[in-house]
Amino acid sequence: MNDVERKIIVAITGASGFCYVSNLLTKLEETSVRRENIVVIFSENGKLVAEQEAGKSAVHNIFSRFPIYENQDMMVAPASGSSDYDTMIVAPCSMGTLASIASGLASNLITRTADVMLKERRRLILVTRETPLNLIHIENMLAVTRAGGIICPASPSFYFHPVSLNALISTVSERILSLAEINYPLQRFK
Repeated sequence: MNDVERKIIVAITGASGFCYVSNLLTKLEETSVRRENIVVIFSENGKLVAEQEAGKSAVHNIFSRFPIYENQDMMVAPASGSSDYDTMIVAPCSMGTLASIASGLASNLITRTADVMLKERRRLILVTRETPLNLIHIENMLAVTRAGGIICPASPSFYFHPVSLNALISTVSERILSLAEINYPLQRFK
């Protein structure tokens, strides 16, 4: 499948790290994936944390650029296995959302859509943002991995000597794009 045909869901939960998903969405816009094929789901806490970290105008900017689904609306396409979304990225992924997905609890649109991605054997990427981890977190990551999901901790890399915070954040979002198999020219930061 070429990138033009891709249909991507980006879910934002209540973990800290809105900078990662903001950077990711900007990079997605630079790919050949059609903007109308990228949808966003905010959890209630995700929106509150995002507004605290980046301000209401940054969050509104997301709402104005992409189709947005309400997390309590279970009657939209992503909640169904018959939808044709091929990739879901949860960034940042809270430990509560991870636990719900690992347990098969589909009580809201984010967790139901993740459940759909796993049952349909489609790509699910959880960008976890928690430290330190307890045994329950690790076991939940193992359960999601065994079910076919990908755990991608928001761990920036320093190999290419990023010289700005944005460049450091980009090391995570570019890794996510690579895991999603979306063509994007990887930066080699100087």
